[in-house]
Amino acid sequence: MSVVGTAATRTGHYLRALLPSWQDYRDVKRTWRGDLVAGLTVGIIALPLALAFGVSSGAGAESGLITAIVAGVIAAVFGGSNIQVSGPTGAMVVVLGPVVAAHGVGVVAILSLMAGLIVILAGALKLGRAVTFIPWPVIEGFTLGIAVIIFLQQVPAAIGSKAGPSSNAFVAAVQSVGTVDWSTVIVPVAMVLLVAAIMLLAPKVHKKLPGSIVAIIVVTIIANLANLPLARIGELPASLPLPMLPQLDAGLLGSLIGPALTIAALAAIESLLSARVAVSLSDTGPYDADRELVGQGLASIASGFFGGMPATGAIARTAVNIRSGGRTRLAAIVHSIVLVGVVYLATGVVSQIPLAALSGVLMMTAARMISVATVRSIIGSTGSDATVFIITALVTVSVDLIVAVGIGIAVAAFFALRSVSASSGVHREELPGTPVAGDERIALFRLDGALFFGAAERMLERVNQTSHITVVIIRMSQLQVLDATGARVVTEMIQALERRGITVLVKGIQPRHLKLVTRVGVITSLRHRNHLFTELDEAIEHARSHVTRAAAAGGSTDVAEFGWTSTIRLPRD
Repeated sequence: MSVVGTAATRTGHYLRALLPSWQDYRDVKRTWRGDLVAGLTVGIIALPLALAFGVSSGAGAESGLITAIVAGVIAAVFGGSNIQVSGPTGAMVVVLGPVVAAHGVGVVAILSLMAGLIVILAGALKLGRAVTFIPWPVIEGFTLGIAVIIFLQQVPAAIGSKAGPSSNAFVAAVQSVGTVDWSTVIVPVAMVLLVAAIMLLAPKVHKKLPGSIVAIIVVTIIANLANLPLARIGELPASLPLPMLPQLDAGLLGSLIGPALTIAALAAIESLLSARVAVSLSDTGPYDADRELVGQGLASIASGFFGGMPATGAIARTAVNIRSGGRTRLAAIVHSIVLVGVVYLATGVVSQIPLAALSGVLMMTAARMISVATVRSIIGSTGSDATVFIITALVTVSVDLIVAVGIGIAVAAFFALRSVSASSGVHREELPGTPVAGDERIALFRLDGALFFGAAERMLERVNQTSHITVVIIRMSQLQVLDATGARVVTEMIQALERRGITVLVKGIQPRHLKLVTRVGVITSLRHRNHLFTELDEAIEHARSHVTRAAAAGGSTDVAEFGWTSTIRLPRD
């Protein structure tokens, strides 16, 4: 087969791996009953969350509901996970809120299209596995920060006030408290507390009782029968809108590039984390990270065409799906069908739900996102992990989600490099065997662990402190990691010692490091090509011969070596 034909075949296999196939549903005949039950359960649970996230983002309850329906089914069909449930999530709301406040509701659909295209591109470029490089403390700090922001965002509705003008959730919550009419606070706060109480008690009555739905029904009935002065969701469409392309403006698109990149990064990270968690909770088979990105990108694009929000995989709904018996993509599809039924059959009832009830649901959702056991385990693990966790959480709340992940990874990388650097070192050893006269003029150094930019300078200082020595033997056989900076430091060590008239012998360069040390100049920095050894005994014997000849020559640094004379080379600066 020609090169062109082979490349075309590989491309075909790659593209097919990113697209749906009938193999995705091979287990449906065996699992369909559990999938139907799980889909119904998740659909009921997703309803209040979709409405609440839509309202909280500023896009409206309708947008949240559309996202759960359209993105839910598209991600289920095209995604890389067999069990993932997608839709609007709290993390996405955190990002969307300030953008909607700055540019208006009309940008939500445009952002869905832009972010969706970026996520698809990431999947096509095989960037799906990049999420595995995010450290656990960063993920948990990120999650804690999101939970705090979601809770703070609900404060205005929970006290019957308007959100403050600040784009920061904490500042906006404080501003809303400062403008509240305290004579009207008791009613919405009472409804929030009632929702929380019902959600806490419902699982004790029956473990599968959907506390959020029960709480919303109870609060809605009370609010309407008592004619309580509470803001409601308001009118919802009685059918799904027709798909349409949002109005695009070149100037507006330019200003939305930053938010779109942030939303795309968030969608990718959250979706892949959710899919990874799902694999650990069930035996539904592995997930394809790159296909998952393509599926989530398509889901956001489809949602945008219908006027919805960007979508991500939802960890909580995915977990409920698994616990309820879902085992294939059919469960997530059924979840979307259940929500379609709500649109066509119950929008009149849904429009009467008080916003305070949705705030209560989201506050409880935020509280449940925080695992006290997890926080304790991270804080009690190591100082570096605790620092990464706290910094990530604080930056998430005070600055930005994606900035927080970047800073968290950078801090974690710093501590990891410091740890690896501390585990590496240069150690002076005694010469093995029976000592002979002149051995005190020979220094044997063993390089351990990792010799890279984080540890190289310290090793250089250690060796350069050597005094009253004629020969130095550098053992590199125990060196596990070597980069260009480390190899350059070895070169500088050899050159510095040779300038002082000390002969340097190198023993045990590993084959995997040979090309690097050759290119960087380690070998050419040696006084003679015969100063490179594979066996320690040979290196020691050679070193002793140097000491003997140096003593006989009265300390001369010009050394006759195998019939020819070599003088010390000066650095090639």
